Amino acid sequence: MIKRRQFLGSLSALGGGYLLGAYGQAFGAVASGASPDGTTIPSASVIIDKMGSQWTVKNGVIYRNGTTVGTTYNVSLLLWYGGKMWHIGTGGQFYVCADLDVWLPCSDPRVAVAAPAGMFYGINGHYDYTYTPAKLVSILKGLGCTTYRVGCTDDPAQISAVSKLAQAFQSNGLSLLVLINMGIYDSTGNLFPGESAAYNRGLQAAMAIANALKQYGVTMYECGNELTRQNATILDFTNAGTKVIDFNNLNWPIMRGAMRGMIDGVKAVQSDAKCGINFCVADIGAADALWDGMQPDGSGGHPKVRWDITTWHNYEVYGDIFNIGIDGSGPGFDLPTYCKARYGVPFMITEWNTGPEKAQDYRASYITKTLGSFYQQRKTHNVQSVMYYILDSGNNTFGIMKDGVALNPPYSAFASFISSNADN
Repeated sequence: MIKRRQFLGSLSALGGGYLLGAYGQAFGAVASGASPDGTTIPSASVIIDKMGSQWTVKNGVIYRNGTTVGTTYNVSLLLWYGGKMWHIGTGGQFYVCADLDVWLPCSDPRVAVAAPAGMFYGINGHYDYTYTPAKLVSILKGLGCTTYRVGCTDDPAQISAVSKLAQAFQSNGLSLLVLINMGIYDSTGNLFPGESAAYNRGLQAAMAIANALKQYGVTMYECGNELTRQNATILDFTNAGTKVIDFNNLNWPIMRGAMRGMIDGVKAVQSDAKCGINFCVADIGAADALWDGMQPDGSGGHPKVRWDITTWHNYEVYGDIFNIGIDGSGPGFDLPTYCKARYGVPFMITEWNTGPEKAQDYRASYITKTLGSFYQQRKTHNVQSVMYYILDSGNNTFGIMKDGVALNPPYSAFASFISSNADN
């Protein structure tokens, strides 16, 4: 959450976020009777999922507890992998079982994909820090970070500040991920009247930002910040977002228009730039619908949102991203594996941390443990970068520095892990 006040407000709005994590842990025990990860039919005759349901294939059709699951035919392989059920037909296309037993096209989730080395370690910051660009470069190099995420609107003062950062980063071999901090509300705080208005505003802002930054080698943009988690877009903040019906159908086109406008604005200026869309908790219901041009009401044929990088926010209250819970009422699944197979683009965790109330010793331990988990998966899940939130929060909550002074032990835990685990 690039804006400090937005983050604190979002934690308050989530409310039940801690319950999501608790449910995910509780269902770990329930899942003990599930078939081993990677089980297939054939050679097994039955696959048991984490809910204890029995999956079978008869005459090329998939059944769960004796009842057909969606529409399937000519199924040659049923696969249990990463907490999800997948199948492939005689035509060679893979599918994954999504919300409401709909089978969505994807690639083989078992194929390991390694993101290019060199930008795995990242951190968030603000455009209005008192640190000079040179000082920030020095801090990042001291930490071992190669990627820095910063938000920017098309306000000239913000563009100027981020341009100076980009110039300093370019000459020092560091990467900048620029969050285009526009969304579904106009300058007065009101929702845009429709998809077209949101699109045009996003287009205008993205073109202004990309035009200013392209000369400094900026090639990565994140188009909007947590737009699926606004009051106008999520129906219940305690839902994990795995179902498209978790989202507001009326305001969905406004969000879609803003996202499309920002992507198109960047591409109009830099056709080879990479654009990301970020999601929270387990928002695959939103991601799938946007990707496929669907509305929460189930209607299709709408404009598709296609991004070059899938970006996600993963705070501790949301649960383990590699085994994240389903709306607090179902077992966990491997979200990056799902995204790798569904969208076929690199994956970034652009915000991660524990809660603001945690003690510094706890935060340090969480940093070490979580970086270890991310690092272990980087060569299989196409995890290109993980960006800690945040460098300096202006207090002792999220940051690892305050006014240029290291906050230990979190700072030391972060720097020590990076120095001991090469990004190669």
